[in-house]
This record gives sequence, C-alpha cells and structure tokens, in this order.
Amino acid sequence: MAKTTLVIMAAGIGSRFGGGIKQLTPVGPGGEIIMDYSIYDAREAGFDEVIFIIRKDLEKDFKEIIGDRIEKILPVKYAFQELDDLPEGFEKPEERTKPWGTGQAVLAIKGLVDNPFVVINADDYYGKEAFVKLHDYLLAHMDAAGQKDPYEISMAGFILKNTLSENGGVTRGVCQTDESGTLKNVKETGEIQYRDGKLMGVDDDKNSVELNEDSYVSMNMWGLYPCFLEELETGFKEFLSNIKEGDIKAEYLLPRIIDKMLKEGRAKVSVLETRDKWFGVTYQEDKQSVMDSIHDLVKKGVYKEKLFS
Repeated sequence: MAKTTLVIMAAGIGSRFGGGIKQLTPVGPGGEIIMDYSIYDAREAGFDEVIFIIRKDLEKDFKEIIGDRIEKILPVKYAFQELDDLPEGFEKPEERTKPWGTGQAVLAIKGLVDNPFVVINADDYYGKEAFVKLHDYLLAHMDAAGQKDPYEISMAGFILKNTLSENGGVTRGVCQTDESGTLKNVKETGEIQYRDGKLMGVDDDKNSVELNEDSYVSMNMWGLYPCFLEELETGFKEFLSNIKEGDIKAEYLLPRIIDKMLKEGRAKVSVLETRDKWFGVTYQEDKQSVMDSIHDLVKKGVYKEKLFS
C-alpha cells in the first residue's frame, strides 16, 4: 500500500518561541498544543510520516520543542519556506517582509515527498473525520496520482457555522459545489460573523454579502499528489511575473491557485464533507474557548488526558 504524508505549514510560527506564539499555546490538559492533536489524528487515520514546513532560522528551536518529540511517534522531515527562495531571475523586493503565501510554502516540499499528502495549517484543529476521509480518498484514487489533465485534488469541506469565532469576524474560502460534491468555485470571504441574526461577510470587492451557514468552506486542508508540485512551481513564476510594482504584500495562496485551475478546467476537486467542529486561536480571546473544547473532548473520551502516553 502507498504511504501517505501529513504536511504541516508552520513557517508563520514567529521569530521567537513562547506563550505569545499562538501555534505553541498549550491547550490540552497535558500541555499539548493544537498541532499535537492533528498529528495524533493523522497517525490514527493511517498517515505514515510528517513534514514540517518551517523557517530555517527556527530549525534548532523547532526541533527541540516539537520535532524531536514527534520523531518518537512518526518519521519527520523538514522543508523550509524562505522569502528569498525564488526561481532564477527573480529577487525579493528589499521592503518585502511578508511571506509569499501557502502556495510557496507547499512548493518547499518538492523533492521530499513522492506519495500522496494532506496539507494543513499548524494552528487549526480539524477533528478526526477529515483526516480519515482524505487519507482513504487519496489511496482509493491512486490511479489518478500522476494525472494532470485535470489534476485530481480533494478537500475537507467544513460546514461554515462550525468554523466561526465568538470573538470576531473570520476569513473563509466559501465553496460552491455541484450535485456530485465536486467543487465549482471558492470565494475568499472576510469578516464573517453574525450581525442582527444574519451571517454576513465581505467579498473581494469589499461588498457586504449574506452567507448560508451550512455552506462548505475550505480550511486549507487539501489532499494532493506530488505532481501538483509541478503546477505550483510553474504557477509561482507566473505569479511573481504579474505582481504590480510596489506591491510588497501579494501572496501566492492555495485556495486562489486551485480556484484558478478550476476556472481553467485543469483541476477536479472532490469536497469531502466533515461535520466536525473546527477551532483555532484566531483571537487571543479564543484561547480559553479552544482549551474548553479540548478538555470537553478529553472528558468524552475522544482523546486521552496525556495524548501520547
């Protein structure tokens, strides 16, 4: 049976370690961080290894605090997302400090993986169901692993109302699917929260839009095959070539990349519904609510009190 890899995007983890870095905020009764629960659920679902995407300057500290501990559970590899890691002929603008986005982050694993993989954010809790569904889907569709016309992609489809914060608006990729559960488009929508009993957000054109709370949303949890990395490599050059002069914040983002491929007919994305509740530390005030949610799951027996004991 083919192996499967969990890829965790953690390059935005910050320049120092401590309680102020949200990805490293202890939320479990044994001091676990959100990443621990994702790795635990992925291993349980059948994933065989973990690749952490980090910044090179954080490698030593990251290994000491996270990586060395996880190596006792699953094989671990590291990929590095750097601002100046650009294709030949391109240079980082001197004023640029913002990372190039999730597309460049995933591109960093090229050469490290030759089997199906799932990409997640370091600071999001996804629940068990999505890991199982994506893992099984990737293995069941191995005949399409090298297929590039269209690329075979899968996505965890979270229910919008299960991904909100009580402490402010959030940004989500709101999805439209056809009757077969195939993705038609993704619309990045910001400031999503209930206002006067209606779920409202703001679209790319800064227009206020009303949303269906049962819509599928992308939480940046994608099932991919290694051939997709070639698409990212080609697309990154195109992205860099089209950045407007003076724009030092443009980002190469997975949802936009995949949405563009959909519109061009070069990708088929299967949305795998998950009813699990997502949570993460979007706002500082979210920390207590995340801790309460984890403790509730422990109380229900979903997780052990000491996760990896």
